[in-house]
Amino acid sequence: MTTETTATSSATEPPLVGTPVVPGLAYGPALLARTEVSPAAVEAYAARAADLGEEEALAAYEEAAGAVAAGFTARAEKTTGHAAEVMTASAGLASDRGLRNAVRKTLRSGENLPDALAAAVEQFVGLFTQAGGLMAERVTDLRDIEKRILARLVGEPEPGAPSPSEPSVLLAEDLSPADTAGLDPALVVALVTEKGGPTSHTAIIARQLGIPCVVGTEGAMSLAAGTPLLVDGTSGAVTADPDADEARARVAADAEQREALASWEGPGRLSDGLRIKLLANVADGESAAKAATGPVEGVGLFRTELCFLNRAEEPTVEEQADIYSRVLDAFAGDGEQYVVVRTLDAGSDKPVAYATLPGEENPALGVRGLRLAKGNPGLMTRQLDGIAAAAERTGTPTWVMAPMVATVAEAEEFAAAVHERGLKAGVMVEVPSAALLAHRMLEVVDFLSIGTNDLTQYAMAADRMASDLAHLTDPWQPAVLQLIAITAEAGIQAGKPVGVCGEAAADPLLACALVGMGITSLSMAPAAVRAVGARLASVSATDCEEAAEAALAASDPAAGRAAVLQVLEGR
Repeated sequence: MTTETTATSSATEPPLVGTPVVPGLAYGPALLARTEVSPAAVEAYAARAADLGEEEALAAYEEAAGAVAAGFTARAEKTTGHAAEVMTASAGLASDRGLRNAVRKTLRSGENLPDALAAAVEQFVGLFTQAGGLMAERVTDLRDIEKRILARLVGEPEPGAPSPSEPSVLLAEDLSPADTAGLDPALVVALVTEKGGPTSHTAIIARQLGIPCVVGTEGAMSLAAGTPLLVDGTSGAVTADPDADEARARVAADAEQREALASWEGPGRLSDGLRIKLLANVADGESAAKAATGPVEGVGLFRTELCFLNRAEEPTVEEQADIYSRVLDAFAGDGEQYVVVRTLDAGSDKPVAYATLPGEENPALGVRGLRLAKGNPGLMTRQLDGIAAAAERTGTPTWVMAPMVATVAEAEEFAAAVHERGLKAGVMVEVPSAALLAHRMLEVVDFLSIGTNDLTQYAMAADRMASDLAHLTDPWQPAVLQLIAITAEAGIQAGKPVGVCGEAAADPLLACALVGMGITSLSMAPAAVRAVGARLASVSATDCEEAAEAALAASDPAAGRAAVLQVLEGR
């Protein structure tokens, strides 16, 4: 992929439309990402590498891979949150011994080094694709690592997002975590990709950076470099060659509105006073402490498995209590705040060495989440003991929920174990059966939390990390919203809280519709809280109910967004 293209668009043509993932308006020239290594340079290096012995070739590979890993590590140290997590993971992947061994094996068969690298990466691509889920998302990382190592070998700069000389709109087929995490929001004013979905690394990091972002935009790379673009991160429209004065005026008005949003300090409530809990998604004590400095009222999703991805052996109850206490401590001392702890959501895309089962043919539909406790009940018992000890130590109100619950019997058994320890019990609504049986689930648990990411992929039978299926894995899909509405109504009837903790909660427009359905709390990346809170503060309960009706009646996600905008902007 290069920046040399003769394709053009004009303002008379309809805009390109993708899946919006970070709201906001931006205007600037198109800047195309370079994602390939020069074929001529690769061919010349392959000819030279043919004379290398196995050990020499392997040493060259290790030097290049080490340099790429060091680059990822350096970038990770300069950022935080999800960006730091994925950069660290990419550093580990670049230096992975399994990948090195696969390269060695291919070298022994007589292949030159570039071909050996390609074959080794292809082997792991097949394994990750078969695993599905977030492991399939790592395919993008693998391809990126391959190109970076290859560039190092041939003596070229690593490919990736270019550094713009003026505020620009970055276009790419897809972006690696390294590219996205290293962007300067002052110069890259918007992101547009042809591939990717609302839960991809690009989308998540773009939210963290606050850059308007549209993914799954067919035809984006056909736009000529330098073409003026107006990007609407709320509707998903990408307009080429718009009227410059009008575009600048719209962007200025949007910037003024976003500046007002940044001053919002909570708590979450609608314009008529109805309270909505706005909570943070966290991964550890550090992210919890940072979240606690913002306008949140606690944690709606503490992803405990992220603390243990690199652990070969299960931590003791005491070790777990120490880890959980660091998160709970951040919200201690305020009776209004609470922390929702999710038990291990291990398996599929998040393998934990001491917990998950190896070699499953379809791990996304396999033994993951709560299902792990069936064959290893002590795993759940010890985790609950650790959570209870941390709750007692800190005094922080602690709610505990289980992932991947499919039946009322599972919910009842889990709730009994949590209640024995004096804590509130809930379950994640990710499996469609849990949504359809929400009224019965609430007879045995204290609360429900909807994980829209998994609920969407299971309801739509579409891998949420498959870029070609981004249109199906959009949480605005009417079928998904119907399942959310069923769950929320069950909460209203039972008088019990029902929250949303998937990426959908971070969408200010969708948040209004969710509240209109009866959702009582929204948990999201801390960076998204102010935008969501300010949007909710501008609407009433009646507005939200009308927005919910409009979204549920829509024929597709784009129509849903347009209908809700019509309700809220035209009221």
